[in-house]
Amino acid sequence: MKFKILIVEDSKASRELIAATVESISGLEAIVTSSGFEALKLLPRHRFDLIITDINMPDINGLELINFVKKNPNYRDTPLFIVTTEGREKDRDRGLALGAAEYLVKPFSPQSLEGLVRRYLKLA
Repeated sequence: MKFKILIVEDSKASRELIAATVESISGLEAIVTSSGFEALKLLPRHRFDLIITDINMPDINGLELINFVKKNPNYRDTPLFIVTTEGREKDRDRGLALGAAEYLVKPFSPQSLEGLVRRYLKLA
């Protein structure tokens, strides 16, 4: 079974790093988009097992995206990670309060992201 991971990140370098980290794990497929608006269009077309989003993006930001995802019955229980430059405690608290499972501050270690992905998808 292939797991589908949605990556929502406007920075090309971060998007590529996250996608490469996710796809280094056997059985995972990364679907990548650069905006929250595009992510909203992709959500009904696929069944994602995990969502990784930035906060600061043009159009719909990551917090608005999380809010939408967590209200959607199809995605209410889908783990969602925030990967962002926003390292303040209040930003972290807000992201977790909205329903994010994890909050990683850039720059992050690809190994820590890989470990979290494996843990949430219950991969050895």
